Amino acid sequence: MSLDGVVALVTGGSRGIGRAAAQRLAGSGATVVVHYGTNKAAAQETVDSLGAGGHEMLPADLKDPAQIKELVDQVVARHGTIGVLVNNAGTYEPHPVLETSYEQWQDVWRRTMDTNLTGPANLIHEVVPHMVAAGGGRIVNITSRGAFRGEPTHPAYGASKAGLNSLSQSLAKALGQHNIFVTAVAPGYVDTDMAAPYLNGPRGEAIRNETAIGRIADVDEVAKLVVFLATPGTESMTGGVIDINGASYLRT
Repeated sequence: MSLDGVVALVTGGSRGIGRAAAQRLAGSGATVVVHYGTNKAAAQETVDSLGAGGHEMLPADLKDPAQIKELVDQVVARHGTIGVLVNNAGTYEPHPVLETSYEQWQDVWRRTMDTNLTGPANLIHEVVPHMVAAGGGRIVNITSRGAFRGEPTHPAYGASKAGLNSLSQSLAKALGQHNIFVTAVAPGYVDTDMAAPYLNGPRGEAIRNETAIGRIADVDEVAKLVVFLATPGTESMTGGVIDINGASYLRT
């Protein structure tokens, strides 16, 4: 699978799925721009791992529409266009409805929606005109099985990922005529820093045993799927939401 000459923007690329996706994209020939929020050192580690090829990192707070516009403008100014957008950055904060104050509920809800749904939507809005001008592109949104099974202690997370699935499908219909193909990848638990407190906690074994294979996905499995969807030859998958959860949750 070759992505030679393609410019890919990966949000949340400093670690976890984002880092693995950046590495796989670079390995397929893409020039990768690694977005990060605050962890500049980790983003630099990602860029250093990509080898030669003009890869770089750029910061932005995805909750801030102005910073999103500036991020896209910078990428286009430096690289000419954006051929692949991977919306990976996200937040996962607990706020059980019966255990949080009204103020806490609003704070987590707003922060989660801004990061997980509104931020990706704004990025897509700013990237898509450049894809149209270039004759097409690929958008891969990282969502979650939590969009389907429910997230009782993290309801804003589940709602934001369900919204991102719906956004992906709506835009697949809107943009297919412009050769822009939009898909979503919905993992269960993945072996990342964000999941570590849960995987290493008292429920770790139970989480692994939810799957049919006795383990959770690693980041490279998800990254391989991202690159597959970002590569020409998968056009008919546009609008698809692809599960990668070891059969821990099966949709009908």
